[in-house]
Amino acid sequence: MAIPKSILLIIGVMAALFSIALATPGTATFYTNYVPSACYGNTPQGTIIAAASDPLWNNGAICGKTFNVTCTGPTNPVPHPCTGKSIVVKIVDHCPGCGGTLDLSKEAFSTIANPVAGVIKIDYVQTS
Repeated sequence: MAIPKSILLIIGVMAALFSIALATPGTATFYTNYVPSACYGNTPQGTIIAAASDPLWNNGAICGKTFNVTCTGPTNPVPHPCTGKSIVVKIVDHCPGCGGTLDLSKEAFSTIANPVAGVIKIDYVQTS
């Protein structure tokens, strides 16, 4: 017995709304020196990476976890910094006192926002 398309559509919309409801608000900054990192030392992990702030760090338990990050708006006078895209980043480092929830690589930050903004509002959801 096939499931009607309308039921599948409703399930898809509900799943998307549930995912959005689970997003956590925060802020993001960016950095450019990727190694050494607190999680992987001098072993490069690519450029779509991030460092976790003190509240997320949890003595390094967050190392290797991935997060879907979306820009939601400015924190300063730079108008409309968001690109409308989201990105999945891997936590590879610790950023004590970095000024944001996540400190994204410049490449990751540039995917979701204009780097001129420096600091942006984000929603983030752990994916693994």
